[in-house]
Amino acid sequence: MAFSKGMVAFTREQEALVLDAWNEMKDDAATIGLNFYLRIFEIVPSARKKFSFLSDSDEPLSKNPKLKAHAMNVFVMTCESATMLRKTGKVTVGNITLKKLGGVHTKAGVAGLHFEVLKFALLETIKEAVPYMWSPEMEEAWGVAYDHLAAAIQAEM
Repeated sequence: MAFSKGMVAFTREQEALVLDAWNEMKDDAATIGLNFYLRIFEIVPSARKKFSFLSDSDEPLSKNPKLKAHAMNVFVMTCESATMLRKTGKVTVGNITLKKLGGVHTKAGVAGLHFEVLKFALLETIKEAVPYMWSPEMEEAWGVAYDHLAAAIQAEM
């Protein structure tokens, strides 16, 4: 999907901030991704019900292997999508299609407000992961990149 009309442009400076942060985080993507999901469930405990693989498990979330794998995949996909935004001129999501992501989110009953919770959780997680790099400019850069990804997914829902 090309940039949506009305979306804020993703600048070279924002791209550099996102790339710098991603380069710092990528070696620890599994842990940071899990922290991202734990933050989501802390904010909205009922969000657990949106994940069928959690319904049949009594295992603590922080130790659930299916959640760990899913969280890492989503976090990596989100970060890599952000880093590719200017290079490709569109939202890209690795080895899955935006249409499939839209379908998965529709089936799970994800709505607009959920995307705002995800954005807040993502920004807080990144801030916690790289506090020495965090600034209002970095927050804005990640926010703009996330907004493009969320809009692309929602357009396919």
